[in-house]
Amino acid sequence: MRRLLPFLLLWACLCAMWLLLVGGVSPGSLLLGAALAAGACWGYALLEPGRARLRRPLVAARLFLDVLADVIRSNVAVAGIILRPGRADRRAGFVRIPLALRAPGGLAVLACILTAAPGTAWVEYDSATGVLLLHILDLVEEETWVRTVKDRYERPLLEIFA
Repeated sequence: MRRLLPFLLLWACLCAMWLLLVGGVSPGSLLLGAALAAGACWGYALLEPGRARLRRPLVAARLFLDVLADVIRSNVAVAGIILRPGRADRRAGFVRIPLALRAPGGLAVLACILTAAPGTAWVEYDSATGVLLLHILDLVEEETWVRTVKDRYERPLLEIFA
């Protein structure tokens, strides 16, 4: 059965989501949902995902709280930018940040963190050099952003994904 459906729980969740989206259970929608979920599971199996292990749960919890606070702070700052337009000293820009983090899972989490906060966007990552290109809506000082990403986010992610 593992070979036929490599991720049984994922298959069941995708089937349930399909049935919720179509708004009813009929033989046709059940069959189509099962087929689509099976295709998605087989496609996911081709990616050969590694086993996820949570290392350093206290560091992960602390990172979660830091990110939550930063997202709230960023929402307030972006709301201020929108509600009080016209400041002449405000400028958007790009920042290049050299990263030591190379773990794909860690980079994915970092991308989610940086794009979750309004006003920042992950633009590009060069895997050969390890340089991240980040767009900042209200760029005051580049070095502050480099230090923030490296100290506040990258360092805990290195501990979690080491």
